[in-house]
Amino acid sequence: MYHFVSPSLLAADFGNLDNDVSMVNESVADWIHCDVMDGLFVPNISFGFPVIEHVKKIAKKPLDVHLMIVDPDRYLSRFRDAGANILTVQYEACTHLQRTVTEIRNLGMKAGVALNPHTPVSLLKNTLPFLDMVLIMTVNPGFGGQSFIMESYNKIAEIKEIIDVGGYKILIEVDGGIDTKNAKKLVETGVNVLVAGNSVFSSKDPIETIRRLKIF
Repeated sequence: MYHFVSPSLLAADFGNLDNDVSMVNESVADWIHCDVMDGLFVPNISFGFPVIEHVKKIAKKPLDVHLMIVDPDRYLSRFRDAGANILTVQYEACTHLQRTVTEIRNLGMKAGVALNPHTPVSLLKNTLPFLDMVLIMTVNPGFGGQSFIMESYNKIAEIKEIIDVGGYKILIEVDGGIDTKNAKKLVETGVNVLVAGNSVFSSKDPIETIRRLKIF
């Protein structure tokens, strides 16, 4: 079963960001994952437009941008202009979710919605026709290096069944505690996109780690 790998720059060395992006370019990774945190929706601040614009200039892979921010509607077009190819918003941060994801698509990007660990997948049923991707957070968002929440397998299986029954062409992405030990089971459960940060950028051979995440 074919799946995508999207290394997360949240775990990259920002003192050598160009080198880390170039490494991902040379690897078999499919996308580059960018986590945008505002210190309000999550208890951490990561990076914003200048970093994404810089990454876009040297990236040879599509930018997979995940907004962990309040009121994301204010910035959709700016993230498109900064270089986002896929733009994912948090379900919990959107008052009018269908309007938000429709606007993301109208701006020419793929639209994704992320669910925090406590958020039931059933809440997305009426929004699925407007989506390209669902991101199941397998840790509580805000910080890298957390342990994978085992209950996530049930959520993945549940959303896959809903997608399959509805006949939707929607990717399932996971982020949080993803490594070479659980990647195979995740894909077998229904995952299409593996986001991996710490396990890639903290490894002795990141390119080999990406290869192992991609090819079991």
